[in-house]
Amino acid sequence: MASAPSNTPSTPPRGDDTPTAATSVHLPDTAHALVKILVAGPFGVGKTTLIDSVSEIRPLHTEEPLSEASAGVDDLAGVRDKETTTVAIDFGRISLPGGVVLYLFGTPGQERFRSLWDDIAYGALGALVLVDSRRLDASFDVLGLVEESGLPYAVAFNAFPDAPRHHGEERLRRALDLEADTPMVTCDARDANSSIDALLALVDHLIARDPAEAR
Repeated sequence: MASAPSNTPSTPPRGDDTPTAATSVHLPDTAHALVKILVAGPFGVGKTTLIDSVSEIRPLHTEEPLSEASAGVDDLAGVRDKETTTVAIDFGRISLPGGVVLYLFGTPGQERFRSLWDDIAYGALGALVLVDSRRLDASFDVLGLVEESGLPYAVAFNAFPDAPRHHGEERLRRALDLEADTPMVTCDARDANSSIDALLALVDHLIARDPAEAR
């Protein structure tokens, strides 16, 4: 499904099985593990939308309209309808069971904002990399940045309606040059529960890599 516009109001998860518990801007008393997570990916892949969909607080956005000046700089292939871009960070927060709180930092997707990467990535424990299967090559630079930083990561394919049907997980792994243990999931960035599942795949990966630190 198509990624919703980034100014779509946040839709918190509903139901008794909802992982989020806090309804206030204040942290719940049960919070004991605060984890910084990057939400990375190429321009127009749905990072802002995903943070909007899961954040239990009003998300912080630093979006500006695309201008004629950026027309020769930003590659709009596949995202011609996009009218704004993140110029610093998106920020949101979600509380998970067991007192774990994720601080979500959305990163700009264009090469011209690469100088911000080290500052935004500092202190992060992992990254959720959103990928658009219609333009896999757009994800190569971001995946390279994440790998260079040494961050563990999971890959989530944002489900756009006109995305091609790839045949098999191994073909996608080869196309993106992913390690065998890198989690790969599909999500709808507009849907809170779907986005939470993607984040949980990353959290499970972090725990599996370092059980002692997870405890």
